[in-house]
Amino acid sequence: MHGITDYLLHVLSRHWLAVCFGGLLLWGLKNRYKHGLHRYPGPFLASITDWWRLVDVYGRRSEVTHRALHKKYGDVVRLGPNTLSFSSPKALKTIYGLNKGFNKSEFYVVQQSIAKGHRLQSLFSTTDNDFHARFRRCVNSAFAMSALVQYEPFVDNTTKLFLEQTKSIYVDNPEGCDFTQWLQFYAFDVIGEITYSKRHGFVEKNKDIDGIVAYLSWLFLYVAPIGQIPFLDRLLLKNPIYLKLSQWGFIDATFPVARFAGNRMAERMPELANGDLKPVAGAKSLDLLSKFMAAHQSHPEFMSETLVQTMAVSMAFAGSETTAISLSAVFYFLLKTPKALARLQAEIDQAGRDGAFADSETGLVTWHESQRLPYLDACIKEAFRLHPAAGLPLERVVPEGGADIAGHFVQGGTIVGCSAWLIHMDKGVFGDDVELYWKTREESRVKEMNGTMFQFGMGSRTCIGKNISLLEIYKLVPSMLRRFEIQFTDPKQEWELVNAWFVKQKNFTTSFALRDIVVPQGLSEHAAPA
Repeated sequence: MHGITDYLLHVLSRHWLAVCFGGLLLWGLKNRYKHGLHRYPGPFLASITDWWRLVDVYGRRSEVTHRALHKKYGDVVRLGPNTLSFSSPKALKTIYGLNKGFNKSEFYVVQQSIAKGHRLQSLFSTTDNDFHARFRRCVNSAFAMSALVQYEPFVDNTTKLFLEQTKSIYVDNPEGCDFTQWLQFYAFDVIGEITYSKRHGFVEKNKDIDGIVAYLSWLFLYVAPIGQIPFLDRLLLKNPIYLKLSQWGFIDATFPVARFAGNRMAERMPELANGDLKPVAGAKSLDLLSKFMAAHQSHPEFMSETLVQTMAVSMAFAGSETTAISLSAVFYFLLKTPKALARLQAEIDQAGRDGAFADSETGLVTWHESQRLPYLDACIKEAFRLHPAAGLPLERVVPEGGADIAGHFVQGGTIVGCSAWLIHMDKGVFGDDVELYWKTREESRVKEMNGTMFQFGMGSRTCIGKNISLLEIYKLVPSMLRRFEIQFTDPKQEWELVNAWFVKQKNFTTSFALRDIVVPQGLSEHAAPA
């Protein structure tokens, strides 16, 4: 036995380079032919290592890469040894349909927040569909479309302040406004008010409170590439030793956004813990935190206080980023398309002359009033189509036994996904002019187009905050256009995009001028405060 061991050690010592090379070759071949995915086209390096994906995502423009690859190779592209990207809308119902058994991939686990050394498994980041279904049942009523009317007063409070602060800070300001950041401040404060009945202070102070926005920007820059090789997260932010030291109190590994939410919860918990689930002073309805606590009281065996905190963190985590990105897209494409902006402005002004808006002083538009503006709806949906917030495929794992996806049988365990940046470019659904903003879309196909829109995901894992985001967007856009003339500070301006999971915009600077609010004839058209 010793002789064999000595011989092997002797061979390894003399031929270690060849042995290493042989091992790498076998590893590459194993990856190349895994699950029979060698049949699908894509970059050769992508077929043997996920490092190709990591490097591409680290470049922060993966949506450009993916469009180019699908243009070259077709509807199915191999992005990794065990990963396929589908661009055909036919794949959506199979991958994201109800009760299909496709779980989220480990990419989402990387996005779990840390509080006191423990991971917070949220509705968004859990990979367990049963846990997700039970969790969602506990809180689903708080996010239903019928609940929107309860949250509208919260949104109104922040929107009125935002309109006044825009006037005070940015009207006739020669330096202009970093509009994407300003809109994110708005979205953060709206979420704060809806969740805790208290704004965080971003809009009042026109600053990044506690560096939360900067931290989220950094976090998504980390999550996007590391999520391509999730094991790396266990060596970095979720290193077990690091987390254990946090649990013992030697270090604080709590994510700032989780600490932020935890502090807001601590301010409310004494009253909520006693079952005093009433609107806070001055509020007309329950906020989300009260509803989460009601779920805790109704389902204490499942809905723990930790899950209540997880929901509160999730609201701040994704609720501000995605809404701000979508709002920026709506305004950017309108400014880039003067005819569309003029038509929308005319629709809003005509509604004002017809007495369609109850508020003639601040310019505020209600949710129901916004739903009677068809061209506003078209412009918002077109911005969603051209610039969906999520910029990477929404990954799912094919269930055991495999599945037929858009005419391709894919073995179980394979990671598959669709990206809205590809789905929304399908000419068969949206027409030949898909790369242009708001060209003529055939009205006979509106139902099919709406059914293909993927900006909030699809199926049981559709973004639970979708209705709140829509409430903010459909109210703020017409309210801003009633109150202000908005222009680029530089007419030739082109924004820069950073795909860090969510595709955020940079270099979007605008100027504002106050405009008279259009009101019915016989009323003063100078209703807006001077």
